[in-house]
Amino acid sequence: MSDLLSQDEINALLQGVDDGDIETEIDEFEDKGSAKSYDFSSQERIVRRRIPTLEMINERFSKSLRTSLFKFLHRSPEVFMSGIQIRKFSQYVDGLHVPANLNIIRFSPLRGRALIEIDPALIFTVVDNFFGGGGQFYSNTGEAREFTLTEMRIVQILLDMMFKNLKEAWKPVMELNFDYMSSEINPSFASIVGAEDIVVISTVNIALESGGGDINIVMPYAMIEPIRALLDTIGDDSEETDITWKHSLRSQLMGANLGLNGLLLEKKISIGEALHFKKGDVIPIDMPKTVLVKAEGIPVFTGKACVSEGYYAVQIIDKVRAESI
Repeated sequence: MSDLLSQDEINALLQGVDDGDIETEIDEFEDKGSAKSYDFSSQERIVRRRIPTLEMINERFSKSLRTSLFKFLHRSPEVFMSGIQIRKFSQYVDGLHVPANLNIIRFSPLRGRALIEIDPALIFTVVDNFFGGGGQFYSNTGEAREFTLTEMRIVQILLDMMFKNLKEAWKPVMELNFDYMSSEINPSFASIVGAEDIVVISTVNIALESGGGDINIVMPYAMIEPIRALLDTIGDDSEETDITWKHSLRSQLMGANLGLNGLLLEKKISIGEALHFKKGDVIPIDMPKTVLVKAEGIPVFTGKACVSEGYYAVQIIDKVRAESI
């Protein structure tokens, strides 16, 4: 018997299924929840990948900010990046408390406005340390009060400091200028984009011995979208690091001490003559026209024996070329 069904047999089976004469197994559909619509063109989906160049910019910024804070406070802070978050602006605002220190900044020539948020706890700690305190303070964070003139002055100093550090951190990528526009303590009045728009948040954590807090740099995605190709490129800091290393090495070498000596003359004598020398003997010599000057035993200059300001000296005539050594 053939294992293949004829066309008549196939038609009979299909007819039996349709009429219900032949029972079939039915897989029950398991409803695991309602379906959700997904917009494949949404900003949130587009920007979820890493931004490697921005990460490198942030690392450079955190290192230079640490140096600037040390010079300002004369205390050594711990400064490190906590990473980059990509969120809706409404989600970011929901996590803020009143009072907040929200500074609206323009990153020229990029379009739009950005935020630099400084944790009030960090402001209080910096103020206290600046005036010689131990970092102990009391603040009712539930009270929506304006920051004092002294606190705002410290904030302005911190912003100027960060503008300089950010400018240097961005310089290998592009030239940016940072302009302060205004400050708010209520997040409702610091809307730089719409609630559903995506923002890129770079967080730097600063810790002093007595306290600290975070600084959030909030950039709308629309601001960095035109330069996204630059920020997606994994940059190579090796050249910059190499130049810095060379400058550092050169600076250290310039301060190293060398032993310098000038060889006035040489005369060969026999062992017998040397053994018979006694006090008062005179060794006749022919005074050379030039003196060979050596640094740590290596010939570096030719010179001429002379007297300068009452002291025996050597006047440099020329460098000793490597091929002549």
